[in-house]
Amino acid sequence: MTLSQVHYTSAPPGPDGSGFRFTAVTPGVSQALLREAEPLIGYEPPRDAPPRPTTAELDSFPRAFSHSLLSDGSRLLARTVYTGADYSGRWGNFHAHAVHLPQGTCLPGGALPITAWEAAQWADRTPDGRPAPLEALVPAGRFQRDTLLRFATARAPWIAGYFADLHRLHEDPAAPQIVLVERDSADVARWIALASAVLPREQAHQLTFTTYTRRPQLARQQIIGVLPDDARGVLGQGHRYRVHDCSGDPPAGEPVPDSWAEVAASVWLSGAPELFKQAAALPGGDPFDAGPLAAAGLCAGIELGPVGRTAAADWAARHATTLGGEWLLRFTEALCAPGADRPAAESTALARLLAALEPGAPPATTAPLAALVLTTAVRHPDRLQLPCLRPSALTGDLRRRLAMDLAPQLRDGIAGDEAEPDGPATERAVELLRVADLLGVDCRDLLPGLAWRLARAVLADPDLARAPVVRRAVEERFELRAALLDKLDGLAAGDPPAAALLMARAALPFTAEQPLPHLRMCDEANRLGTEDRITSLHSVLRACGVSPFAEPLVLRTAVRLVWDGAAPTAAEGRLLLGETGSDAHRTAGTWRELIRAALESPADDQDAPELARDLLRSFSEELAPRERGALLLLEFAGDLREGAAGARWTDRAVSLRAVAEPVPAGVLEQAYRAVAERLLGEEVPADELSALTRSGDAELLAAYDRAARSKRTADRLRVVPAYAAACYVAWSAHPGAGRAWEGVRTGLLDKVLRPVVRALPEEDITALEGFLREEGARWVEEFRSWNRPGAFGRFGRRFGGRGRRSDAEAPRWGDVEPPRKDGRPS
Repeated sequence: MTLSQVHYTSAPPGPDGSGFRFTAVTPGVSQALLREAEPLIGYEPPRDAPPRPTTAELDSFPRAFSHSLLSDGSRLLARTVYTGADYSGRWGNFHAHAVHLPQGTCLPGGALPITAWEAAQWADRTPDGRPAPLEALVPAGRFQRDTLLRFATARAPWIAGYFADLHRLHEDPAAPQIVLVERDSADVARWIALASAVLPREQAHQLTFTTYTRRPQLARQQIIGVLPDDARGVLGQGHRYRVHDCSGDPPAGEPVPDSWAEVAASVWLSGAPELFKQAAALPGGDPFDAGPLAAAGLCAGIELGPVGRTAAADWAARHATTLGGEWLLRFTEALCAPGADRPAAESTALARLLAALEPGAPPATTAPLAALVLTTAVRHPDRLQLPCLRPSALTGDLRRRLAMDLAPQLRDGIAGDEAEPDGPATERAVELLRVADLLGVDCRDLLPGLAWRLARAVLADPDLARAPVVRRAVEERFELRAALLDKLDGLAAGDPPAAALLMARAALPFTAEQPLPHLRMCDEANRLGTEDRITSLHSVLRACGVSPFAEPLVLRTAVRLVWDGAAPTAAEGRLLLGETGSDAHRTAGTWRELIRAALESPADDQDAPELARDLLRSFSEELAPRERGALLLLEFAGDLREGAAGARWTDRAVSLRAVAEPVPAGVLEQAYRAVAERLLGEEVPADELSALTRSGDAELLAAYDRAARSKRTADRLRVVPAYAAACYVAWSAHPGAGRAWEGVRTGLLDKVLRPVVRALPEEDITALEGFLREEGARWVEEFRSWNRPGAFGRFGRRFGGRGRRSDAEAPRWGDVEPPRKDGRPS
């Protein structure tokens, strides 16, 4: 392939005009190409350049060597130099010599554009005639390996940042342009040579650059070289330019967030650029993957930091199946070299690599890696989780050495903190036990404490029992499993519902050798159906295999499983007490549940008084005064209903209440309702009613008021005149006994008794008055006065009678006699 040439300079007047113009062009070059090339090959001398430089001074002027992309996809490689005054002696002059590379082509022989720096074929003068196409641009050999290594060492503070910007250019065509500030354009050319050496070959061929310009804001190339005086125009424009000022102080040493750039800089600064070619031959495919380059560097003995080692380990883990032999052994040994501080990210990458290699790699390869990972995981749990290793991953000698080194940390971790167990800490202790078994560290004396902590942890978090490390340890280690189940059985007795939840979520392996009564009951509780609770209790007790008479604590576990914090009903309480007896309940502490069954019973529970009587007889010494008083109230309510309460009902109820305060609402209502119903019964001693009026007990008076207003009382008032007479006497008595009684009695007289009496037929009124006369003549007069109707009172009464005469017998409207003036019947 040949290269078309163009020459551009300031020419004297002639047929083609004067001033700056193309003075020599290979035939076939289009005018469009020349118009696009003209602004790319111009030259402005430095600001401090002498107006009429000598020949020696001209050699020190910067050279503008550029590689530019044209609009049609072709490229222009150009060299522009300052030549001094022009033909008239008044203006500065330069000469530009360029070659054109059509789209898809490169320099002859596949040479990179930067290698043509100062090639012998570049001309400083316009040749005579039209130039023929160039056959080649022979490299001048200015970028030898040693030269670039010395240059990279001198520019060490800027290398990694520069490589990171090159990577960004490769990833994003719209990335910021790179501006290199150097005092010598040859140094800019060396930077570009470094870039061409680290970039993929195709990317290096496409890299555009210029080693010098006075106006970087107008430059279109990816890499731009400027003198220090010309850099001010691009500073502070980070979105457009990445400026590396190598003419001043080095950068502050901030880390570069690009692992490939960091590793590439280490490779160059270690004097091993040939590793880029070796890394390209390793599996991976991404030229900017730091892993292959870091792996090659480690095998070559280059000391890399945590970023490089992490990248190498991650890459090797991804390609573990394609690596092997002596290279892999050398790589793992270099990766695990002692003395390095390994942060969490690197430790995690090493663990991933070990997991990828361990199934198939020989022990000689995995042993150093396994030792490093194990040691880091044991000593630095914040950096790494413990790996799951097979014994074959370690050699015998290494296992013994690790056992000696790690035994103190292993035992301390397994012992843990008895006072504050939690899920993560206990799970790690179980993992450490597995490591201790792998290394042969004897920790049998620590198993009871570990089992105790593990039992508490899984009871607090049942999901922990399903964690792979815990499940594997329980299944594989008999001593730990037996100790764990024994501790759990003891804890289940203290919190049966939690143990039942654990058994529902995690199927713990029971053994026939261990009784485990409480755990077996918890397991059975998860299979209970919809049967009544007493039947469920029997099922749970059968599952434990122990009689509650022999081991009363199983009774407590069974009760807590079946009732789960709720109080039994009074009927259930009677059955519980009757079936088991008081001694077992006393030892198990479940007698308190029986007390709850009585004291939390509803007011209409007819079994509660009987249960209270049994409890008073069975637990007389255990009852607190308040509990005793409440149970006595319940028992008293039963005695009242059975007619076995003796005398002084009101005083006894009030006195028992005082002892039992605060009395459960159901107990108080049942007792006071029984007192009220007894006071509203037949043959009530007068002193009992008097005691009621004097008591001042608002709840008792309210209970009496509710009972008196009940349908039962109203029915008796309508059909039994003697009862109505007794109620009239009772509710008319003690008019000044207090405001509470006054409100109750007047309400009952006006709202309960009066409507009933006024609806009674005459014969019932007569009978009622007869019963009142037996109490004393004044009661009849008072009753008549109280019952005296208004103008139509008797009329309403006669028409309001119910239940004693049929509609046919009821008087007609015209048969009603008008009342007398004194209100008495005619």
